[in-house]
Amino acid sequence: MNTFQAFKSDLNAGKTSCVETTTNFIDKIKSNAHLNAFLEIFETTALQQAALVDQKIKEGKGGKLAGMVIGIKDNICYINHKVSASSKILENFESLFSATAINRLLQEDAIIIGRLNCDEFAMGSSNENSAFGPVKNPLDTSKVPGGSSGGSAAAVAAGLCHAALGSDTGGSIRQPASFCGVVGLKPSYGRISRYGLIAYGSSLDQIGPLTNSVDDAALLLEVMGGPDGMDTTAFQEPIENLFPLQEGSSPKNIVFLGDAVNHPNTDPEIVSKTKGLAEKLETLGHHVSFKSFDLIDHLVPAYNVISNAEASSNLSRYDGVHYGYRSKDATDMETTYFKSRSEGFGWEVKRRIMLGSFVLSAGYYDAYFSKAQKVRRLIQDYTNKLFEDADFVIYPTTPNTAFEIGAKTDPIEMYLQDIFTVHANLAGNPCISLPLYRHSNGLPYGMQVMANHYKEKDLLNFSNFLIHTV
Repeated sequence: MNTFQAFKSDLNAGKTSCVETTTNFIDKIKSNAHLNAFLEIFETTALQQAALVDQKIKEGKGGKLAGMVIGIKDNICYINHKVSASSKILENFESLFSATAINRLLQEDAIIIGRLNCDEFAMGSSNENSAFGPVKNPLDTSKVPGGSSGGSAAAVAAGLCHAALGSDTGGSIRQPASFCGVVGLKPSYGRISRYGLIAYGSSLDQIGPLTNSVDDAALLLEVMGGPDGMDTTAFQEPIENLFPLQEGSSPKNIVFLGDAVNHPNTDPEIVSKTKGLAEKLETLGHHVSFKSFDLIDHLVPAYNVISNAEASSNLSRYDGVHYGYRSKDATDMETTYFKSRSEGFGWEVKRRIMLGSFVLSAGYYDAYFSKAQKVRRLIQDYTNKLFEDADFVIYPTTPNTAFEIGAKTDPIEMYLQDIFTVHANLAGNPCISLPLYRHSNGLPYGMQVMANHYKEKDLLNFSNFLIHTV
């Protein structure tokens, strides 16, 4: 397992170096090109950074992440490096600045090794919507890795880097983490600055880490989190020290959402394991209760109305005029817009833009967008009420394990893959997917733990307890 803590021990003992480790990862990425996880290896700059970090370590000046090799989702900006959101409309576009999260990683001597494939503009649950081909699940290459951060999850699961960054709008970190058997953390909304993240749904998007351990996730959040003058939606309180994590766990009040646990779409084996987890936690001294969640079937519709509306606005900047792809057949202003966007965007992105534009239109705004916002408020109120008594809420990350590539062609069926993950985005709560179980079909699946707003420290400590107990 490529955890940063294990690597750091070897690095401190002189058993390896940052340059050697980065070179080994580069070779491994190339030999696993069939997974299509990486769109590009930043070979030159990664090795330059590795050499610089080796020197800083020798001088006793290495940062918190000295030598951690990280892949970044292809919707996070890194100055003088390409970023395309896995879309033809931004193919070969080079970023003029770095995301705040990237700057903070580099300040602590992380090494950015390359950009990772994802669903186009982070729209998808299988990583089959990329303009550059689907990512394959390294545990079974006939299966999807999940989406939209499928390249990030696959890279970590395949050992192609120590950790990866993803973005989570409706489950895009946690769902692929579940399918690939890794840790996926979506922090509270605003905990990590969104500056430099290519926007999909601005009131939902959040950057977060995918790792092989809860410790590594905690360390990365500690480095990336905190206020940022470049993002007015960022939480303005400094982030507390999250690492090292505490050992053990005092008795907690834990809620399982019965409507999720017993949902008809959930695999019976996952249902059984979830109930078994509740029983085990109770025997360990925790107070466990099951509560109803009557709004569960409203989660995906409300999420899709809001996210698509925000996407239709955010993606209007890709017009063939300002930057990015421009159709060769454009002859005037109208054809420039029409042909560039028609040829540059994939089908799923065009579908969501059209749906978003529809729900925002004058005749349907109140019927759809306004109503979805009211449902969101009810979801937030319900969630806040839960955490008046509960320390954590637990339910499955996904209703099933990874499915076959090409198996789900119905958009509605695909959208329902997010039924358990969109809750945390709509409510803004921190949520983590933990790789606790393996199905009888041989594939992993995650259990999802949610905490109250900005309670990441409690969430990570309890998650560490679960990982070492279950």
